Amino acid sequence: MPAVDVIIAGAGAAGLMCAIEAGKRGRKTLLIDHAKAVGEKIRISGGGRCNFTNINTSPKNFLSQNPYFCVSALKRYTQHDFIGLVEAHKIKYHEKTLGQLFCDESSKLIINMLVNECEKTGNVDIKLNGSITNITKKDFGFEVQTANHISYTCNSLVIATGGPSIPKMGASSFGYDVARQFGLSVITPKPALVPFTLNESQLEKLKSISGVALNVVASCNEAKFEEAMLFTHRGLSGPAILQISSYWRDGDNIILDLVPNIDLVNELKNKRALFPKQEIHNVIGHFMPRSVSEFICKELGYKGKIADFSNSMIDEINEKLKNWIVKPNGTEGFRTAEVTLGGVDTNELSSKTFETKKVKDLYFIGEVIDVTGWLGGYNFQWAWSSGNAAGQFV
Repeated sequence: MPAVDVIIAGAGAAGLMCAIEAGKRGRKTLLIDHAKAVGEKIRISGGGRCNFTNINTSPKNFLSQNPYFCVSALKRYTQHDFIGLVEAHKIKYHEKTLGQLFCDESSKLIINMLVNECEKTGNVDIKLNGSITNITKKDFGFEVQTANHISYTCNSLVIATGGPSIPKMGASSFGYDVARQFGLSVITPKPALVPFTLNESQLEKLKSISGVALNVVASCNEAKFEEAMLFTHRGLSGPAILQISSYWRDGDNIILDLVPNIDLVNELKNKRALFPKQEIHNVIGHFMPRSVSEFICKELGYKGKIADFSNSMIDEINEKLKNWIVKPNGTEGFRTAEVTLGGVDTNELSSKTFETKKVKDLYFIGEVIDVTGWLGGYNFQWAWSSGNAAGQFV
């Protein structure tokens, strides 16, 4: 029965980073994944260019039932450390909006970089197409059985298999199943960074603006994000919606400011003075896509020339457009969710080593833990930081 120092289940971002650090320490490391290639989520991310980190990363960009858990790992391996690794491999990158960093070329360059770093240690072996079917705790560590009927033993076992988001990539509840096998608490997983769905009557009303995008501020449960929103044939999507979805719970309303950073009352009064004969939907159309202004005016019953709108009516328009209320009937679920909210309870883990408190030499890292980042490279940074941290101790 082959024996190694460390087995890492999951050859994604966190697993690869952990393998690199373990290998550097001279630990004979086996990285196992059910997929036919490593880093599949890395490959598809950022439209194939991988939003690999965010220069603004800090603990405030993460959700968890224990918001302090992520602090230690994020401080020990920062976004600047990963950027340094990217630059050392001469991978060209650029900043998009809000501190998001993307490869100039292909996300495969990030995957190749991580694999090369594994190989450079001389201590990391990667086995693909090898689902783990059973894990047994032994006095010396663990015995791990795979679907191709090979069993391995190890001193340390790391679970880096992510959550159930994007099941077409092979995502599953494997990590949670392992946690429960060893008596660990799991915070109920939910889709995060996911589009909202609307009911049929809402969709029928919105049919004329499906495919239209505009800049909004989306708010829910004291969180707010200003980015683009997209009307879709299922409901609402776009960065602002994906961000706020992590804070939304069943039954909540979301509040949309459809004209952010605009003093709409003053602007409408100025338009009334300068262009009194303009139709109201055309006036509002100066501040958002014309099709959206037409939809809103029809929905609210606003028609006629701007000259006919009193100050109190302008105040009402401002209130409606600054606080547009939408009640989603759900989300598109794990099928399109970028990440998972919830996961292995952080109270079960050491924030320094990521080892479980109940089971010696068992570690959990990355998305499988109850730590979820905002949209924009934050979840990759959590993978790098948590993988690096555990790699120092396995």
